[in-house]
Amino acid sequence: MTEKPVLHYFNGRGRMESIRWLLAAAGVEFEEKLFETREEFEKLIQGGTLMYEQVPMVEIDGMNLVQTRAILRYVAAKYGLYGRNPEEQAWIDMYVEGLRDLSDMIMYFPLSLPEEKEMNLEYILERAKTRFFPVYEKALRDHGQDFLVGNRLSWADVQLLEVILMAEECEAGVLSGFPLLQDFKVRISQIPTINRFLQPGSQRKPPLDEQSIGTAKDIFKFERGMFLKNMSTIVAEY
Repeated sequence: MTEKPVLHYFNGRGRMESIRWLLAAAGVEFEEKLFETREEFEKLIQGGTLMYEQVPMVEIDGMNLVQTRAILRYVAAKYGLYGRNPEEQAWIDMYVEGLRDLSDMIMYFPLSLPEEKEMNLEYILERAKTRFFPVYEKALRDHGQDFLVGNRLSWADVQLLEVILMAEECEAGVLSGFPLLQDFKVRISQIPTINRFLQPGSQRKPPLDEQSIGTAKDIFKFERGMFLKNMSTIVAEY
């Protein structure tokens, strides 16, 4: 019997959440080893399995995989979520790389300084509605299929649904001007493996609250104000 993948991270979304989503969409059961203190994280580092002394790390197929995009690409390829040919893979890569920028904005939003929160939220919603969601609305319209790429579920669809739900946590009506994305959300959410992941009690993690932010700060030694620092990197890419 094949061993379940083992995910090493703290008990929160962060960069591991997209990996949880992709494994769940593929119908793959996985285990989690969640550290809660800096000492537990340092013990993992000292064990020599973290190539860059960073998480996420996933134990799978006898390997200790690190670097989020490398893990996601491996999982997508292994479980048939990475297209049928190089052309489809290129489209999937373009879609997920664009989504990463929006998901990073939302992921870092809870780390905003109090005086920045309103401004940062407005920025996220403006970019979602004018820069990102129009791309995927057009992609669905032009492709004319139930999925972004080809005619079956791919990593791009899973990533898009995850980011849509993240954006709706910022503003419930964020999709009001995007009817095809609204239909997409309903359609992909009803896929049995994904629907199970969306139910209470699954391994999906909730948004960061003050307690989990404090835990993450203690483990990873970062400070608030990371939203603007992260945005400067993203803006520099355009």
